[in-house]
Amino acid sequence: MQFRAESLGLAGQVTTIVRELIHERLGLFYDAGHSDQLADRLAPLVVARGFDSFLDYYYLLKYSADADEWGRVMDALAVQETYFWREIDQIRAVVDCIVPRLTDDLRGRPLRIWSAPCATGEEPLTVAMVLEEGQWFARAPIEIIGSDGSRAAIETAALGRYGARAFRNLAPELRERYFTPVGDHWLVAPELKRRVTYDVVNLVAPDEVARHGNAPIVFCRNVFIYFSDRSIRRTLDTLAQLMPEPAYLCVGASESLLRMGSRFQLQEIGGAFIYVKNGREAQAAAPFAQIERV
Repeated sequence: MQFRAESLGLAGQVTTIVRELIHERLGLFYDAGHSDQLADRLAPLVVARGFDSFLDYYYLLKYSADADEWGRVMDALAVQETYFWREIDQIRAVVDCIVPRLTDDLRGRPLRIWSAPCATGEEPLTVAMVLEEGQWFARAPIEIIGSDGSRAAIETAALGRYGARAFRNLAPELRERYFTPVGDHWLVAPELKRRVTYDVVNLVAPDEVARHGNAPIVFCRNVFIYFSDRSIRRTLDTLAQLMPEPAYLCVGASESLLRMGSRFQLQEIGGAFIYVKNGREAQAAAPFAQIERV
């Protein structure tokens, strides 16, 4: 069924208040030039509620405590384009250079690695594969958490069922080792699947970030491109408060935090760029090249 968003009245002042409400609650920033995209994605939700205007839906979101409705908004707006082995050099640097250092001082605690947002699970499963290839699960207790703001994405990740596009960067031998073909899809092997647990987390909600923000390794890749500077600072401030020292924050190759004021320092580690909290201690432990304070 096709919905004509323009007939629901997302224009002028209504456009502004809807965009700002989504920006405030979810961190996602839509400038005026992308209002039509926002309207097209939200229109089915407006109609499903029986409303005939975006203004009515705005009031519902603004004044209702209906978390499920905000979940539907996140599902509608989330971008789930990802694949296995994406930006693999950074993951290898974490496993080869950072994991050995952190596992030397666990004191009985597991090493936690958080992938947020993880979309449909390809990134945390890639981390698990690289760790497995290095036999790290046999050498240290390691927990991997994958989270996303979209509950629909997390439900898909938990299924562990992937189509051919997800494997476009993964070596065939690794696909054969860690996945089983079923029809035109592939199912993740149970022994790999159990390495990752999943959660729904809004990155601009401090109470939700707090569930996993004490992880010393956080992958927060390819989400800040959808955030405003204000939203990025909100997320960084929360992570800076929660992450231990030393801690390591990985962002996407097209993302930079250099314009942000934060407690993370950009360093080159194992040939990849990673933001480090308490960089002096980390630098003393390994041959990291400090780049710039942010």
